[in-house]
Amino acid sequence: MTHIILFDGVCNFCNSSVQFILKRDSQQIYRFASLQGEAGKALLKRYSIPENMNSFVLIEDDRYFTKSSAALRVCRNLKGPYRILYLFRFIPAPIRDIFYHVIANNRYKWFGKQESCVLPPPEVRKRFLD
Repeated sequence: MTHIILFDGVCNFCNSSVQFILKRDSQQIYRFASLQGEAGKALLKRYSIPENMNSFVLIEDDRYFTKSSAALRVCRNLKGPYRILYLFRFIPAPIRDIFYHVIANNRYKWFGKQESCVLPPPEVRKRFLD
């Protein structure tokens, strides 16, 4: 089964989220690609995902998920109490996405941004595409 997370590689919040997932993905099912990298751009094109989407993207098998739906699907596979967050999937997506949009639209202002994508540490580099 394919589990790929596409994330904004210059966003501090997004990079912190990737580190959060890496620490709690005990089965190592997730692989990662920055939206700015070659692999990320190729996956966007392959799945006909708009490049200007203000969301991280989860690709599972041949489907993709965005916004709160993607975040909640990731949570269901993490170790610890984070799995319970998947219960929020019963709240309609338009309502859940209101909160997602607030964070996504302010992520650079609140958390900052880098000039380029951060290289992952060597011990997890194999889980990154690009």
